[in-house]
Amino acid sequence: MATEELNKPPSIPPYPQMIMEALDALKQTEGANKSAISKYMESKYGEMPAGHADLLSHHLNRMKDSGELLFIKNNYVKPGPDAPQKRGRGRPPKPKEPLPAGAIAAAPRPRGRPRKDPNAPPAPKKPKPPAGPPSISKTGRPRGRPRKVNPQPVQNEVEA
Repeated sequence: MATEELNKPPSIPPYPQMIMEALDALKQTEGANKSAISKYMESKYGEMPAGHADLLSHHLNRMKDSGELLFIKNNYVKPGPDAPQKRGRGRPPKPKEPLPAGAIAAAPRPRGRPRKDPNAPPAPKKPKPPAGPPSISKTGRPRGRPRKVNPQPVQNEVEA
């Protein structure tokens, strides 16, 4: 993508500038579609670089995502001065209440768990449980699933 932009003739301005010029010159109330913008650019600047359609699509999408252009009914339009700001992704932040007069703002707390105090006395050690077989707990049963028991073969003898 970047190499195509470097190979364009020096007489052609950057794509965002050409797109804005095209929208100003076309002066359509409902905006202009991609083909109308492309035709205007070709008529004004003559031969366009290789991959012009891809470059135009890329810049139109980027300008649409950044809020420089609006995409309404398959047409690109400049946002008006009273247009609402485009909101970013995620939940918007809560509105902050102003501090009362004379109050000093506290420093924000750092994220994450607070560091240990190096001057604090060491914490007491936990008492160890009474010694016993390691696999048997207080209930007297070993931990985990019980072992399989081999079944005894049943002998069917007929008594006479």
